[in-house]
Amino acid sequence: MHPADAPSPCPTPFSLTAHVLAAGRARPDKSALQLLSPTGAERWSYARLIAAVEGLTAALMALGLPESGRVLLRLGNSADFPVAFLACIAAGLLPVAAPAGLTAPEVTALAADLAPSLILAAPGASLPDPCPAPVLTRDQMRASYDGTGRAPLTGAPDRPAYLVYTSGTSGRPRAVLHAHRAIWARRMMHRGWYGLTEGDRLLHAGAFNWSFTLGTGLLDPWTLGATALVPAEGVTPARLPLLLRRHDATLFAAAPGVYRQLLMSHDKIDLPHLRHGLTAGEALSPHLRAAWEAATGRPLYEAYGLSECSTFISGSPVRPAPDGAIGFPQPGRRVAIMDDEGAPLPAGAEGTIAVHRSDPGLFLGYWDAEAETKARFRGDWFQTGDRATRSDDGAIRFAGRADDMMNAGGFRVSPAEVEAALAPCPGAGEVAAFEARVGPATTIIALAYTGTATAEALAALANARLAPYKRPRRYDHHTSLPHTPNGKINRRALRDGAHQEKDAMP
Repeated sequence: MHPADAPSPCPTPFSLTAHVLAAGRARPDKSALQLLSPTGAERWSYARLIAAVEGLTAALMALGLPESGRVLLRLGNSADFPVAFLACIAAGLLPVAAPAGLTAPEVTALAADLAPSLILAAPGASLPDPCPAPVLTRDQMRASYDGTGRAPLTGAPDRPAYLVYTSGTSGRPRAVLHAHRAIWARRMMHRGWYGLTEGDRLLHAGAFNWSFTLGTGLLDPWTLGATALVPAEGVTPARLPLLLRRHDATLFAAAPGVYRQLLMSHDKIDLPHLRHGLTAGEALSPHLRAAWEAATGRPLYEAYGLSECSTFISGSPVRPAPDGAIGFPQPGRRVAIMDDEGAPLPAGAEGTIAVHRSDPGLFLGYWDAEAETKARFRGDWFQTGDRATRSDDGAIRFAGRADDMMNAGGFRVSPAEVEAALAPCPGAGEVAAFEARVGPATTIIALAYTGTATAEALAALANARLAPYKRPRRYDHHTSLPHTPNGKINRRALRDGAHQEKDAMP
């Protein structure tokens, strides 16, 4: 087993921030971060990054905030976000990574839930009204970057480190509390998914506040002393091939929706330095995987995870996923497929994906929601709410999120299965299957799509590729489909009728 795969216990005392920055101290002049635009790049060396984190750490400690006080980050997609994230953790505070695009009422509700001790804000960022805590502006933060620094506080690896929010596609967004040890668990991804090395230049297309970007795009490359590349705010997917080529990216990570948008404007993509792509956030259709590999000649490795445990099932260069599978539990992970009573199921049986509470990457709990946290466990197993099957060789095949599952005449149907069958239809565009209510007690399977295909063409393909009970009964043409701030298709908005931009084609 590779050392990075070993499920060894997290050392103590421990600090997430110190762990992330240790490799950079040995290579201070190397590029740690580059914020990319079509006209250039903002470059941060490891020396500059470490100085900024330690300078802000000292400034935060000087404020005399309570231990584990929540710090709401309203900083957008700038280098200030990861600097603030690491500095808060180093100072014994809990940074709250929330979407930058939240409206003032949304931020107000979030602040009421968290009672922050401090808010770090960029110009123009929406703030709670009334504001419950002091606000440190971006300029005030930056004034501390070159000041006298403080080393990170250390302590038990199980102590709280930070909060992230779930996407909200399964109901009310929840604040998820993670421990310092969460960064130690990510070592299992380095070979179990990425194939990441210190020589890599990893470009991630997501926003900093998303845990996928924060972990895969920033913290993991820095842990190994690699270079993180992130598009500047406003860069569209159509410009990504240029940035990937110009900045010699060796790895590319994005949600499936970004790959879809990128391929809409490029039939062939020349990426001479790229080894492979990485994707997570929603199920990857075989059609999209094939289209990417045909356009680039590079493989695409999928991972499954969630806000409560990041990614823990994946394909990798060392062990690619079989056709139709997400991949395998990463070395060192304890993963099971369980029935509704919490008992492990045999190979081939569909059940709920569960993670053992001993996993160092598993969350500490939902913020101020002990009963809700307990309800997600069956004994020592955290129930993800996602459905899957396991093959005899251990490969996991995703069947859909439990609350996205559709009911057709008493049969459970995965939207991912319907989408995979119909996405290859010429002119389908982006597709999303969902359960549509057509009467007080009647629902049907519907398909929303954005392309130029006709409903008749889609129905003909459904007849050829899906059992009768899986076929959509209605086809809704949309100019665009709704997405969460992290780029996932928001099936809840379609299901609840919140996205009305359509012309129904029965």
